[in-house]
Amino acid sequence: MKRLHLMAGTALVASLSAGVATAESLTIGLASEPTAVDPHYHDVAPNNALTRHIFSALGALDANQNVVPALAKSWTNEDDKTWVFNLRDDVTFSDGSKFDADDVIFTFCRQVNNESAVGATGKEVANMAAVEAVDPYTLKITTKEVEPLLPELLAQIMVLSEGITEHGDISFDLENQCGVTGAWPSVEDFNNGSAAIGTGPFVLKDFTKGSKISLARNENYFGTKPEWDEVTFVPVPSAGPRLAGLLSGDYDMIENPAARDIVQIEKNDGLEYTSASSNRVIFLQMDVGRDETPFVETEDGSNPLQDVRVRKAISMAIDRQAIVDRIMDGFAEPAYQFIPDGMFGAIENPAELEYNPEKAKELLAEAGYPDGFKLTFHATNDRYINDSQVAQAIAQFLTRVGIQTDLDAMTRSIFFSRRSGREFSFSMGGWGSSEGGAASFLRQYVTTGNPDLGIGGSNYGGWSDPAFDKVIIEAIQTIDEAKRTELLQQAEQMAVDEMGFIPIHFESSIWAFRKGLNYEGRKDQYTLADEITSDAAN
Repeated sequence: MKRLHLMAGTALVASLSAGVATAESLTIGLASEPTAVDPHYHDVAPNNALTRHIFSALGALDANQNVVPALAKSWTNEDDKTWVFNLRDDVTFSDGSKFDADDVIFTFCRQVNNESAVGATGKEVANMAAVEAVDPYTLKITTKEVEPLLPELLAQIMVLSEGITEHGDISFDLENQCGVTGAWPSVEDFNNGSAAIGTGPFVLKDFTKGSKISLARNENYFGTKPEWDEVTFVPVPSAGPRLAGLLSGDYDMIENPAARDIVQIEKNDGLEYTSASSNRVIFLQMDVGRDETPFVETEDGSNPLQDVRVRKAISMAIDRQAIVDRIMDGFAEPAYQFIPDGMFGAIENPAELEYNPEKAKELLAEAGYPDGFKLTFHATNDRYINDSQVAQAIAQFLTRVGIQTDLDAMTRSIFFSRRSGREFSFSMGGWGSSEGGAASFLRQYVTTGNPDLGIGGSNYGGWSDPAFDKVIIEAIQTIDEAKRTELLQQAEQMAVDEMGFIPIHFESSIWAFRKGLNYEGRKDQYTLADEITSDAAN
């Protein structure tokens, strides 16, 4: 059995022998269920992967996270704050209506008029001073501040059809609803299909939470049409049932089989798998913005997480290599910064974050907590690879150094809603950096919240460091790539040194599938059916 292993920056495509079921339909077992068809509802990987089947953006990110043209054929800078996007004139939506610049403007407006969204929304639009349709297929965008990553950022915004609600003349006039006279579409309008009108490779047939998602090939798609007439996604959060479904033939492909099951897959002549290193860091986020935090107990009522010595003690208490070896079965890498080595703005050869429980105890004593303290640790149990087991291990590591830790793991739908309301004191999250490398995580999580600049939207712990903000804001407004790299590396090091967020490990992703299927794998961990091919079609 040939083992396929994709490392960062490598693009290997499996060439498998024949034997797949029908070439017309595909059934995929998902490790984490998307919560909505609305592309602007919640910026999380399962939702983003699903919506990229149904919608398109001005640009697209390839498997290695490079931006390539999509609805826009090209883009240029007129000056540091002015971008011109040349749009395709041969695109139609799945309902047959023509795509043009007004649809893009409508989409930007809907992003900031989206009351059902979870977490920050419209952050990319916040920096837009003006958006003008020069003609139906030329779009000019003027930003408030310099934004060298605008094409990458706009590759994240799936374009909607202006026809999904009533309106007059569409214009980028946020104060006057941009010309919209009817109700803005809700998440339910997308989930029931009435607003799910896109330009992607597939169209939505059915979205039934907890059961399945059915797609059909979009015959109006402007790109290379996918091989599959129909695709069905089935949410199966437990690795055992996912593998059982693959073995029984219920699924043609599954996401993230347990690493311990790889040996079984290798021994099965009818199966193959692909492994790809990802850009997703698993990290800890702490409430440092409040003097009194709800899920921490100390004798004097203080918030120990505000003390950098306590945060460093937490980091030193955690054996990252043990998590990688024993829980992730080697399909992960310890994280000593927030993006993998080699990504834009990464620290070169970062210093390892030491595992030293005795030193952790000393730091706790220096900070005034010689007997430790109590806290509740919140995490998901159905979102990240082995998230429940990782959280349990972290809780045990902390308890060993005197931080009595109770774990409260919950489904992602509950977790993300509560986290966005800043209910937690200490939680585990994950983030896959895409646009701009180091800037992706730093501007979203570590920067002080600033809606006008569209930054800090996920800073749920209230972290604020003016010195860091100065560096990161300069970085994301710097056109020169060499200078921006230096600034991002400086900001990354500042974030690691202060431990306002603690990196744990980088996930690797595994896809297992029937022999005869081919899938390259992606750094963003997305399972995209239009990128899955079969030997039978070649």
